[in-house]
Amino acid sequence: MKLKDAEGWKKANDSNPPTEPYGHRVMTYTETWANYMEWEIANGKKLEDIAESTSRDADTDGITGFMYGCAVAILADVWEYGDILRRWHNLRIQIGNEGEIANESGKTLNPALLIIGE
Repeated sequence: MKLKDAEGWKKANDSNPPTEPYGHRVMTYTETWANYMEWEIANGKKLEDIAESTSRDADTDGITGFMYGCAVAILADVWEYGDILRRWHNLRIQIGNEGEIANESGKTLNPALLIIGE
């Protein structure tokens, strides 16, 4: 995994040890997904064309939408290709134009939705 912020990656890993299974799974999923994307990029593919399929490949146990969002946010901060991923993600999940706004501000949208009532 090509890191632009190794200290940030270490801090996130240290904060989510194996004794914290939910957070630790976010970290293992994040690393696996990044490695899958890097392999595809090394083979000439664009991140935007492989991010979704490699995300599914890295999800071997049914991660939640919140976990996915955490992975995108972590990669946006620490990974060499993180900004490209963040921008792709924001546009992919936007409902109106909030993805475009998030891209301008450097933020990452949370894909987890909660609907109460009809």
